[in-house]
Amino acid sequence: MANKQVWTATGRRKKSIAKVTLTGGTGNITVNGVDVNEYMPYQTLVMDLTQPLVLTDNLNRFDITVEVTGGGFSGQTGAIRLGITRALLKFDEKTDQTREDSYRHILKNAGFVTRDPRVKERKKYGLKKARRAPQFSKR
Repeated sequence: MANKQVWTATGRRKKSIAKVTLTGGTGNITVNGVDVNEYMPYQTLVMDLTQPLVLTDNLNRFDITVEVTGGGFSGQTGAIRLGITRALLKFDEKTDQTREDSYRHILKNAGFVTRDPRVKERKKYGLKKARRAPQFSKR
């Protein structure tokens, strides 16, 4: 049995956590055991999570398996995209990172390496939501 190389990474966005595994293959993407086109309700979400692969010309080079929990589809898509980006950076870590054709340079310029820190703000007492106050009545 041949020793297959595997690159794993974790991506997070809002309440979602995605564990991404990259292996050499033909471009199959499975999310929680289901094909990505069946799992995601909109094709734009699928396009969004494959952007790092398209930018680095690796769309049909890797098989990707993802275990994602928490949040909604948009947050899960962002978490998967960050996980794929981090796994690609692990795959490309042996190359010189100062070169302009390194994956880090390409993905950093596209804004995929940075984790989006925005999360839902907690509700405060006396308010209806985090900042929404009850309507003011003078009389």
